[in-house]
Amino acid sequence: MAHLYNTILKAKQDNQKLLAVLLDPDKVDISTLEVVVSKINQSPATHIFVGGSTAGNSNLDRLIQVVKANSELPVLLFPGNPSQISKEADGILFLSLLSGRNPDYLIEYQVDAVPILKKTRLEVISTGYLLIESGYETAVARVSKTKPLEVINPEIILHTAQAGEMLGNKLIYLEAGSGAKNAVPKEIIALVSQNIAIPLIVGGGIKSFSEIRTAYESGADLVVIGTAFENDLNFFSQ
Repeated sequence: MAHLYNTILKAKQDNQKLLAVLLDPDKVDISTLEVVVSKINQSPATHIFVGGSTAGNSNLDRLIQVVKANSELPVLLFPGNPSQISKEADGILFLSLLSGRNPDYLIEYQVDAVPILKKTRLEVISTGYLLIESGYETAVARVSKTKPLEVINPEIILHTAQAGEMLGNKLIYLEAGSGAKNAVPKEIIALVSQNIAIPLIVGGGIKSFSEIRTAYESGADLVVIGTAFENDLNFFSQ
């Protein structure tokens, strides 16, 4: 059963906005994780994403176990490569980096991930992943060795997102990159949102509640907060 995806889809149909907090295993201290999760529980978050751009973390299973022991929110993997897959999560955003032409991130890592995923009960959600320029080279661009799509060419961004939808992706993810200088422009969010039928995720470079609100008002169905929360655990209580 596609429970997680159906919940996201229903939220879009009901115009209910969703919020995910992204935990990067390379930046999380297991010894203080319970405190971090308690802050997430007190926030408006509806989902917890776990993952990052760098190689897998040996503590990934344990991290997710602690998260699930202290929160009822669904945990979705946001992997940079197959080494970041854990059977302890509830589901996985099965990402294909549509904005680049590096075969590793378009299909190769996905092929490598199949035998691992087949041994789990993770709900697999096909996601078209688009990296959008954000002011400087982010970790995603550096690790994937791909260039982000330029905001001066909005039609290319739109057509890439639409191609992902036509290929059967269940979600489109517009990503400025971890700690991005600039968030995805509201005009780009609106253009894509108005011209695809599937849910739209937006993340990267969002540093305030006003920017979250702007993303929602522009058409984002789910907003992802990562670095802003990492830098200030009281981000949501301000």
